[in-house]
Amino acid sequence: MSTLQNKTYRNLFLEMGKTQEEIDERLNEIWNTFFYGSEEERIYHPVGDDMGYLEDTGNHDARTEGMSYGMMICVQMDKKEEFDRIWKWACTYMWMDTGWNEGYFAWSCGVDGTKNADGAAPDGEEFFAMALFFASHRWGDGEGIFAYSEMAKKILRACLHKGKNGRLGHPMFHPENKQILFVPGIDFTDPSYHLPHFYELYALWADEEDRAFFEDAVKVSREYLAKACHPVTGMNAEYAEFDGSPMSRKLPWTSDRHDWFFSDAYRTVANIGLDYAWFGVDEGHVKAAARLQNYLGNERKDNPYVIYEVDGTPLEEPALHPVGMMAATAQGSLAVIGYSEDEKEIQTAWKWVDELWNTPLRKGDRRYYDNCLYFFAFLALSGNYRIW
Repeated sequence: MSTLQNKTYRNLFLEMGKTQEEIDERLNEIWNTFFYGSEEERIYHPVGDDMGYLEDTGNHDARTEGMSYGMMICVQMDKKEEFDRIWKWACTYMWMDTGWNEGYFAWSCGVDGTKNADGAAPDGEEFFAMALFFASHRWGDGEGIFAYSEMAKKILRACLHKGKNGRLGHPMFHPENKQILFVPGIDFTDPSYHLPHFYELYALWADEEDRAFFEDAVKVSREYLAKACHPVTGMNAEYAEFDGSPMSRKLPWTSDRHDWFFSDAYRTVANIGLDYAWFGVDEGHVKAAARLQNYLGNERKDNPYVIYEVDGTPLEEPALHPVGMMAATAQGSLAVIGYSEDEKEIQTAWKWVDELWNTPLRKGDRRYYDNCLYFFAFLALSGNYRIW
């Protein structure tokens, strides 16, 4: 733990020439807008004396994705009150304590707390667990649901052991190939769910019996990302097969495509950036960040924010989340600037850092996903997305 606590974090905005005062002022402005801004700006909503939720403003619900993201933002910003409010809302309305998905959280609830589904989305559980471990280390464990580290272990226990010893349901990680699944029990994955930098820490802090699994998952996921990201464009599909190829099979619950570079897929380069910033390890996946930045920033610089096939073929349909796409790509600069020896790649990476600095938070109905990715990118690029 001491080595991690003594880690230093690069502040790329400071290196770019911004003052620490400017950076701190901007970060506080982002916090205040995201949590307490006007109705067309904020995403967070306090409820009563001790709860609160984050709204997906495009779909008008609360999702485990956003709730867990909110908790991660709060622990990074040292905002314990908002963290506890969000966590209590999630435990009160989203937690499933009986049935097939007992031990998981319902991925979508109405803003009144009514469950919209009884299925779970693994990215939420991954972020819940990590945010809870960080809260434990930053603020100390409390009682009940606020015994943060015990709750984190409980979540990870379900993620690995559902379906064993008479327990109902399916795990969130494939027990054999050790890849995170798109949903429990499914036979494909989502590249943006692969978080090797989280698994490094789970391998230290999860139940002792589960640590070896996560040690293996670290290398598996890094190698997987190298396969899932296109060798020229660095793009990956939203959903992908276990070999990294785009998942184009028809799904029973939707007619939408998910084998293209769209929405979920934007997060992968951000994850690669943070993974490299925290652990500095490359399993062939780090170059994907430079490839993506080059393709969008140089090859497509006149109109980068559209939907693409993973080979870079533009569909000329505007991206639904252009600010999120930009922010996640900018976060990849942590990997490029830290790893690359190619001057052109490094210069392109700095352009993306500058692009984020000069782009405001998104407003309007679709601001939720964009601004979550924006907040994470600003934290990461300013050296404030840390291991606690």
